[in-house]
Amino acid sequence: MLEIIFLIFLSGYFLQSVIFSIGVKKSFQRIKENEFLPATVVVAARNEEDNILTCLKSLDELIYPEGKLEIIIVDDKSTDRTGEIIDEFICGKNKFKKIVTKKEIGKLKGKTNALANALEIAKGEIILTTDADCMVHPMWAYTTASYYKPDVAMVNGFTTQAAHNGFTGKQAIDFIYLLIVAAGTINLGKPISCIGNNMSYRKKAYLEVGGYESLPFSVTEDFNLLHAIFKLKKYKIIYPLNKESIVTSLPCKNLKSLYHQKKRWSVGGIQAPASGYVIMAYGFITNLCVLLTPFFFSTVWLYLVFFKIVIDFFFLFPVYGILGIKKDLKYFFNWQIYYTIYVVLIPFVLTFIGKKVAWKGRKY
Repeated sequence: MLEIIFLIFLSGYFLQSVIFSIGVKKSFQRIKENEFLPATVVVAARNEEDNILTCLKSLDELIYPEGKLEIIIVDDKSTDRTGEIIDEFICGKNKFKKIVTKKEIGKLKGKTNALANALEIAKGEIILTTDADCMVHPMWAYTTASYYKPDVAMVNGFTTQAAHNGFTGKQAIDFIYLLIVAAGTINLGKPISCIGNNMSYRKKAYLEVGGYESLPFSVTEDFNLLHAIFKLKKYKIIYPLNKESIVTSLPCKNLKSLYHQKKRWSVGGIQAPASGYVIMAYGFITNLCVLLTPFFFSTVWLYLVFFKIVIDFFFLFPVYGILGIKKDLKYFFNWQIYYTIYVVLIPFVLTFIGKKVAWKGRKY
């Protein structure tokens, strides 16, 4: 009986994977360079003295039509040398501008408020966002902008993480796995999530939803904005699979920071539409069955577990090939163990430990 239950949910898990794979490979028309709109890159930084210089260097190498790109770096009340490092680097570089978060817009807090401060002065018609612990591809802005046909309001991109051992490698794969799901659902017209460190949108659409100050507070501001623009029902939101728009972020350094990251994302995900809960349910039960293998050991059960692992591998493999990062798949089994465990634990963490989030020295 239990094997039949496992098979039923594994079949749903497989079907979902096929659907997401179809969605993520959807292709989109692009515009010519002479049609590119002015763009603004926004980065909010708080206490990022160890990371901000690498980010700034990658932003300085961005390729974009002359005179059409500005970069706003927000020092979000840092208490370390972040502001000083920004000042030193951008000195004499006209496309860069630094501001310091001085006012609270509406009831906004933290990073969302920092972004809103920058968006008040942003001149670009396209807004691109990334994080201070990220390094962008030189063609990131150019490639992203090329998808902005007149009916497109949001273009998202893929993020991986610097992978050099089992701990960091599993995080890198997890990013890609979750973003395949995000891209697949967005490209099929049923958006669930996106990621703010590789996100872009028309400023016009941002203003039409009333800006961040008009949206309910969330620790995942990217999620909120995605759904607000989707609800306008007048623009397309797309998620192209393109290696030239990839962003590489730094992984969490230890289990504590990884725990807080996962918890923050999970708290934000509570606001997901019903389709998101269906996807999470199949993932939860399928992975729970894998964890229960020692208690329901049988040949059939082992075949089902093996099939689940095969599904995940071939779900990832084509995307890794297109993104040019297949070398990171050597950490697949590290990720498989990590993913199986945390997908099952998260609902219990939110239920019994609570939904308070610690992030960048602040609590929400």
